[in-house]
Amino acid sequence: MNVTQSDSESYLKKKQFFNQLLTVYGRKPVLEALEDPATKVYRLHLAESNRPGGIIADIIKLAENKQAEILYHDRQALSRISRNSKQDQGVAVDLVCSGYQDYRDFLNSPASQHAEIIALDRITNPQNLGMIIRSVCAGSAKALLLPEKGCAKLDALVIKASAGTLFRAPILRCQNLAQTLAEFRENGSSIYGLSSHAPHTLGEIPHTGAKVFVLGNETDGVSDEVARECNQLVSIPMNNGVESLNVAVTASLLAFRGQL
Repeated sequence: MNVTQSDSESYLKKKQFFNQLLTVYGRKPVLEALEDPATKVYRLHLAESNRPGGIIADIIKLAENKQAEILYHDRQALSRISRNSKQDQGVAVDLVCSGYQDYRDFLNSPASQHAEIIALDRITNPQNLGMIIRSVCAGSAKALLLPEKGCAKLDALVIKASAGTLFRAPILRCQNLAQTLAEFRENGSSIYGLSSHAPHTLGEIPHTGAKVFVLGNETDGVSDEVARECNQLVSIPMNNGVESLNVAVTASLLAFRGQL
C-alpha cells in the first residue's frame, strides 16, 4: 500500500496531538483542572462504578461545557489510563497542553539549534516543580526538559504551585534524563550542571549557542550519572556565607537569563 504525502501529514499531526496530552487523575485534581478556563480537554474518563451526583456531577457538567468526549470504563480499564489505581478515585481526564511535546520532536526542529532550556534531575518536591514550571513559562528559556521517572508527578500540588501555567508551559517529555542529555549534546547543545561547589560560574557561560542547564535534586544535587553527561559544572556566586539557593529560585535566574 502506498502512503501519500497527505497520509504522512495526517499521521504527524495525530502524533503531535497525542504527545500534547497530559492525563490528570483524582476527583479534586480533575475538578480543579476543568474549572480552569485555560484548559482544553480531550477526554474525560469515568469508572462505571462511580455513584452519580456530587463532585462527579460537577465534573461531568464542566467537561460537557468544554465539549469533551466522556467515556465510561470498568475499574481495570480506568487504572490502565490513570496508571494509578490507588489514587485515581474513578476519574481521569486527558488535557491538551499546547506546550507539551516529546523531546525528539524538539530536537528535530530548527529551534533546538540555538535554544537555552532547563532540565530537571530528580526534583521531588511538587511545590518546587510547580514554581519551576511557572518561571520557565514566564521567562525566556525555550523549554523545560522533564523526565517522566524520578521527578515529582504532575499532580494537583504541581498544578496549584504553577498557578495553572502547567497547561501552557513548554515542557519536553523524556524517560531517561542522562540518555536524553547525551542526544542533546550530539545535536550540538552544551550541557551545564548547576553545582554550588563548581569552580566555574554561570557568568562565564556565553549567551550564544544551544545549551541545557541541569538542576539537581533538592538535597543531593545533580546525580553522578547526569553529571557525566555535562560539558561543565557551574555555580552561582554566593555572598554572606550563603551556601546555595532553593532550586526553584535558581530556575528563575536561569529562565530569565536571556532577557535581564
